[in-house]
Amino acid sequence: MSKDELQKCHDGENFISNAPEIISMIKNARRLTRMYNSSEYDAVDVRQSILKSLLGAVGKNVLIDTPFHCDYGKNIFLGDNIIININCTFIDCNKIVIGDNTLIASNVQLYTAAHPVKAGERLVEGWHPSMPRPFFHTYARPISIGENVWIGGGVIVLPGVTIGRDSVIGAGSVVTQDIPPGCLAIGNPCRAVKDL
Repeated sequence: MSKDELQKCHDGENFISNAPEIISMIKNARRLTRMYNSSEYDAVDVRQSILKSLLGAVGKNVLIDTPFHCDYGKNIFLGDNIIININCTFIDCNKIVIGDNTLIASNVQLYTAAHPVKAGERLVEGWHPSMPRPFFHTYARPISIGENVWIGGGVIVLPGVTIGRDSVIGAGSVVTQDIPPGCLAIGNPCRAVKDL
């Protein structure tokens, strides 16, 4: 029996991004994020209830400001004492794990999904609009953010990246590879520039 498309996502294999089980997750995430984004800021119990339905795990003392956007929701796992500021987008086709005591500034984007770089590998050979799949291949790699991390405004984190505990990512950085623990990292591509 072949793997379903969700398992292929988690295994980092090419998957069909409009498979019925995936579309069902996306529809549910869109519904719940719409509810969350339209909820009152001080409706703490309502907002926490929505987050618990939307995400894979939500620790204690988690604040996600609005608007917030995600793809599946269930692949996002949050520890304790986390702040995610306004207008963040998490494309969680694979797992996004965020450790305790983490600050994520406004406009941060976490992308687990990607496409092959070579056109011959990215495009589905012989594709036709009548086919029940997109014309392109997609794969996903997990993102892991350690404890006590601060991610500055406008940072983009690409698929498969691990950010080590106690590190700081400077505003506007594009994180294309793993960042070691306990450092300040900045730039595009982001690189460690100072031990903390």
